Amino acid sequence: MTRRTPSPRSLRLGINIDHVATIRNARGGLAPDPLRAAQIAAEAGADGITAHLREDRRHISDHDIVRLSREIDLPLNLEMAATDEMLDIALRHRPHAACIVPERREERTTEGGLDAAGQREHLARFVSTLGEAGVRVSLFIEPDPRQIEAAVALGAPVVELHTGTYCDTMGAARAAELERLQAAARLGADHGIETHAGHGLTYDTVRDVAAIPMIRELNIGHFLIGEAIFVGLEASIRRMRALMDEARPEPAVGLAAAGQP
Repeated sequence: MTRRTPSPRSLRLGINIDHVATIRNARGGLAPDPLRAAQIAAEAGADGITAHLREDRRHISDHDIVRLSREIDLPLNLEMAATDEMLDIALRHRPHAACIVPERREERTTEGGLDAAGQREHLARFVSTLGEAGVRVSLFIEPDPRQIEAAVALGAPVVELHTGTYCDTMGAARAAELERLQAAARLGADHGIETHAGHGLTYDTVRDVAAIPMIRELNIGHFLIGEAIFVGLEASIRRMRALMDEARPEPAVGLAAAGQP
């Protein structure tokens, strides 16, 4: 199907629907349906859908990827490990984007960024093959200059900065981590790389990250799925979108053009 092109907004919101599938898989069966979550996200103002097809299939399934590829009109961002199995799946479905992430079977969730600097030789084939297939490659990395420089050397057009440490700290430690995110986003922009960010973001932590002008997209999932238990998925996404817009308001282009204040 024909998908919408990515939003022209200066800061896009990608909704990760993995944990709708986690709830479904806890009991088996078909409900709740990740595709329905993606459709609600689109109605609530999401600019894209993210889904992580893990090697152990603990949440998103192969059938979910088939349905999402066929039935949503938002750009699909497939999170994947750098394995031949996942490369074959990405080439079969040709999502808008593929974000290469680290993956360990014993972890509960992704615990940090990909070591692009230490795995350049291994990652090169994945970045080049996906790019040649028209899939926009992103590397999920720590906000570290070495990792940015490795992404540049690999030819990755996008990096996604791991915000988990920022979200898990407080006070001076959080301020220092915010400075790391800001510096990494500046460095990426200097090298012509589009910068995204995500992991662990909540209503309380999103504002300062959203305010970083070089960041073009936030990918958020677990918190919003949890909040949806209390307020509904559409409401949880709309509030996150509103907080992002408050932190990074769009310029009033139409008013300026008309000569209005």
